[in-house]
Amino acid sequence: MRNDNTHARRLLCMLVAATVAMAGAVATSHAQTADAGPDFPDPSRATMPEGAFVNVENLRKLAPGMTKHQLYDLLGAPHFSEGVFGVHRWNYIFAFRETGGGVIKCQFQVAFDKNHLAQAYYWKPESCKDLLAPPAAPVAPAPNAAPMMAITLSSDAMFGFDSATLTPRGKANLDQLLSRVQEASRIQDIMITGYTDRIGSARYNQALSERRAGAVRDYLATHGVSPAAMRVTGRGDADPVVQCNDKRRDRLIACLAPNRRVELKGTAKASM
Repeated sequence: MRNDNTHARRLLCMLVAATVAMAGAVATSHAQTADAGPDFPDPSRATMPEGAFVNVENLRKLAPGMTKHQLYDLLGAPHFSEGVFGVHRWNYIFAFRETGGGVIKCQFQVAFDKNHLAQAYYWKPESCKDLLAPPAAPVAPAPNAAPMMAITLSSDAMFGFDSATLTPRGKANLDQLLSRVQEASRIQDIMITGYTDRIGSARYNQALSERRAGAVRDYLATHGVSPAAMRVTGRGDADPVVQCNDKRRDRLIACLAPNRRVELKGTAKASM
């Protein structure tokens, strides 16, 4: 009876020793492959071969040195039967939705060191790593050119009859215009066009219309508008607004007043 017990104890010791040796061999084998780069398993052996949708923000938090508990909280359980003793790799299959509605499947592997801390992370295919890149910051569109309304300034308010000298009322009108212009950050282009009525010769009226447009430009320039942003032209008595047939000169001058004008058209860069 004593011999039987001794024999049983010997068998039990041999079994325990074999189990320990096997565990050590497995651990050694895993330790050797942990530094050897990825060795991805057959996807068909996964518990979820179709892939599990994962929080991309969790994947972005991964870093070397993380514990298995930390990884489990972020990624969940591995998708393959990795064994019991000395596990040095966790494998997953993750799914990502494409913009067009399709699904991309990627294999992911965590390699652990001898202390069971995450040593490296691998993707198959490698391009899956690009899915973790943060979305590009939206590029602020360049400010659009804000159109300025075409402004017509009566020459009777801006100038005396047959004159290109700005009146006090004319300057006040331009000051109001400047307050509107200052709502934009920068003037890009202003066309200033002067006109006259039909009284006088075409040559004289052309020169007078140009002087009137120039007077407006000079006033705006002295109040902060860039001269390079303004263009000046004169149109003489072209493009009349009204037609008048009065015989008396004073009545004719009064009737033709809308034709004696300065027009401003342009654009301004919108404020930010």
